Amino acid sequence: MNQRDIHPVLVTGATGRVGRLLIDQLIGAGVPVRALTRRPEAAALPAEVEVFAGDLAVPESLDPALKGAGAVFLVWTAPPQTAEAVIKRLAARVRRVVFLSSPHQTPHPFFQQPNPMAALHAGIERLIAATGVESTIIRPGMFASNSLAWWAPAIRAGQVVRWPYGAAESAPVDDRDIAAVAARTLCQSGYVGGDYVLTGPEPLTQAAQVDAIGDALGRRIAFEEMTPDEFRSLCEGTVPDSAVDMLLAAWSAAVGQPPYITTAVADILGTAPRTFRQWAVDHAVAFTEGS
Repeated sequence: MNQRDIHPVLVTGATGRVGRLLIDQLIGAGVPVRALTRRPEAAALPAEVEVFAGDLAVPESLDPALKGAGAVFLVWTAPPQTAEAVIKRLAARVRRVVFLSSPHQTPHPFFQQPNPMAALHAGIERLIAATGVESTIIRPGMFASNSLAWWAPAIRAGQVVRWPYGAAESAPVDDRDIAAVAARTLCQSGYVGGDYVLTGPEPLTQAAQVDAIGDALGRRIAFEEMTPDEFRSLCEGTVPDSAVDMLLAAWSAAVGQPPYITTAVADILGTAPRTFRQWAVDHAVAFTEGS
């Protein structure tokens, strides 16, 4: 297909972990990219990207970015009140929507704990389905990059990593693999109606993930168990109580349970998903910056 015939892809959540990587994937594939952001002046996106000011909380603000677009990567970053109006707008103007959801339907204790985001995601999925627009749902499990927010400050400072439920296993998925799946499902046929849970390839406890980061840095990182109450105190004022409750319940439920692992990344991309250990090697500098 001639590039001039390719309609632009609009990326919402363009400055987020997946959206920013997706933009690089699309540029590399020669796909015209538009980015929606509330603050274009602070977006710091590549020159090839057409940046639009817009806010999911103000549905009409999306109209300029949607005009002439062919597909939308949707990350919901607003209160739910405007979801119906936004989804109707998307469906009326583009051919395809790929929605970054969560594995709230997955029959595994780790994903079945009370979670306010699950209800929001389920509602948006119903709205998308009701429009009849071509759609694909991608559902990442635990992000490998969560470890940056969780453990990097202590690791940079040379401290012990203290965390609850060190024995809880998951299969962290590399953010780059999520973005690659998003790019494939946005731009190629064969994925309409698809619903994909994305995980990494290997089970690792939280303590083992810290060990893998230590291996990438060439030093041992001590890990100590933290009580749930200590974790609540640590998160007070920075993480909503509902999110803290969900994480603690999920980790508790995961102890002693083999994690849920899928082959979706390999099935879609035709290559094996990256391991957490590879992610740690590739991001080792992020655990030393500022130390």
